[in-house]
Amino acid sequence: MKVAIAIDSFKGSLGSVAAGEAAAAGIRRVFSDAECVIRPLADGGEGTVDALVSGLAGERRCVTVTGPMGRPVEAVYGLLPDGTAVMEMAAAAGLTLVAPDARDPLRATTFGVGELIRDAAARGARRFIMGIGGSATNDGGAGMLQALGFRLLDAAGNAIPRGGGGLTALARIDSGTWREDLAFRIACDVSNPLCGPLGASAVYGPQKGASPETVAVLDGALAHFAAVAGDEAASPGDGAAGGLGFAFRRFLGGELLPGVELIMSETGLESLLRDADVVVTGEGRLDGQTAMGKAPAGVARLAKRYGKPVLAFSGCVGDGVEAVHGVGIDAFFPILGKVTPLADALDVRYAAANLTRTVEQVFRCLRLGVH
Repeated sequence: MKVAIAIDSFKGSLGSVAAGEAAAAGIRRVFSDAECVIRPLADGGEGTVDALVSGLAGERRCVTVTGPMGRPVEAVYGLLPDGTAVMEMAAAAGLTLVAPDARDPLRATTFGVGELIRDAAARGARRFIMGIGGSATNDGGAGMLQALGFRLLDAAGNAIPRGGGGLTALARIDSGTWREDLAFRIACDVSNPLCGPLGASAVYGPQKGASPETVAVLDGALAHFAAVAGDEAASPGDGAAGGLGFAFRRFLGGELLPGVELIMSETGLESLLRDADVVVTGEGRLDGQTAMGKAPAGVARLAKRYGKPVLAFSGCVGDGVEAVHGVGIDAFFPILGKVTPLADALDVRYAAANLTRTVEQVFRCLRLGVH
């Protein structure tokens, strides 16, 4: 029996690879000769670096960069054996790096994201996988471009201030010292345009500290940025991460892709599923949202191209979980066997033991021919 295992992390508990190893242990208790092949799984958001570094034998680097409000922060990214750099923009410019009462998208900058890219490029990276969720910024990626050597200038030829508000002074853009031999694949799960009622400022600005008046200023600033760049900025995903999607597409030639599809492509999951007898997936909580494009749903859809049975395991299940059957998950199983304090349920050893035990029992049913 060959089992393909791709489980998203159980947030606050098991990482993707650790969850896969726990599942494999349960399978081998029943089928000792089973070939269990684990692939890391993530959706391009939090946990993507950990999943790919752990699953693909990469290394982590910690770098001091400019944080979203201008203060230094320690940011981690990954380098894979083939030289690909894996990054989460939130490590350098994330909302969680800024206290709620200090959030100010007029000033918040993506400069640190550019510094991360620069560091990896100096170490030989030429391919980049970038997750762009969870930003504190609304600067259209201008700060990142400045850190990469682009010159964003006002009418007097001076560099514009960092932050979304600085874009109002923009008069000219040139590529400066930017090197064009870097390739970017961007995990992007939103389709918002850069501007307008569904744009970056209107939809996401308020959670970053923008008042209605500030939203109007930021929206106008991004529209001005696009105009100076000679781009309509109407492509789906341009508004992701406060307009960072626009900067990647327009200036860096970045390819914006659904997060789980990007990760599955990078890990070669499709070729593994093609030859598997059973597919195992899951995440910390399975519910109605899972069916709306989360990582296990992506695995299931891909598995169904080849007619493979898909089993999903989770820490718990929530409302509407039955919807996962519609995206190809044949059966789901919560792993908690009894009511327990949350801290205990999240304990890595306890969660791994629960997952191993539950997977074992399900595969005992398979051995008996119960489907």
